[in-house]
Amino acid sequence: MAARPRVVSLVPSLTEAVAVSAPGLLVGATDWCVRPAGLDVARIGGTKSPDTAAVLALRPDLVVANEEENRPADLEALRAGGAEVLVTEVRTLGQAFAELTRVLVGGCGLAAPPPWLDRARAAWAAVPPPAGGRTRAVVPVWRRPWMVLGRDTFAGDLLSRLGVRNVYAGHAERYPRVPLDELRAAGAELAVLPDEPYRFTADDGPEAFPGLSAALVEGRMLTWYGPSLEQAPASLAAALRSPLRPR
Repeated sequence: MAARPRVVSLVPSLTEAVAVSAPGLLVGATDWCVRPAGLDVARIGGTKSPDTAAVLALRPDLVVANEEENRPADLEALRAGGAEVLVTEVRTLGQAFAELTRVLVGGCGLAAPPPWLDRARAAWAAVPPPAGGRTRAVVPVWRRPWMVLGRDTFAGDLLSRLGVRNVYAGHAERYPRVPLDELRAAGAELAVLPDEPYRFTADDGPEAFPGLSAALVEGRMLTWYGPSLEQAPASLAAALRSPLRPR
């Protein structure tokens, strides 16, 4: 690998992490890579539909991807074209820290993890253990059809550390489709509604769960594994402490 590797990122949160930590290394990113603001690199399509020929034309030394966000067929096409592809797996906070270190130190060649990553570790380490029982919650991530967090998800792990028990954490699927009447009957006390990938708002989402409080959270804080991890504990905790009251 070159002393200063040419990097293409297929994951928005990893794009932000690389751009902030190692300015100048990124030469390509997806259309969905909106952070940091003003990022000036070649755009190569979506996370699920990258233009693999355009990626290879950038002559990357490294392509960073994720097993959940990117399709195996696309990653195999990149490997077949001669690209080195680093595929991350992030299903827990601990994995996020480990994989970010692997990408930034092992892949991008930084001498040490960037300061923001150390601050993020400290911020999460300072989160006190949940007092009393955990709040039972449903966590929709899409509407029409309704999809929720199921088992073994990064977002579910973050919420658990903040005192939220996902009522579908034991589901066989990671992102199950569940009819609304079943969601309403699941025994939840709270609906946690992020603003991405579906943009839930005070006027679009809470009304589907009459009788439940609804916590509107910033999706980036809940699902991105990058510099936002430093602010995520405080941001998510504040949203969970101040839910919209039942309608």
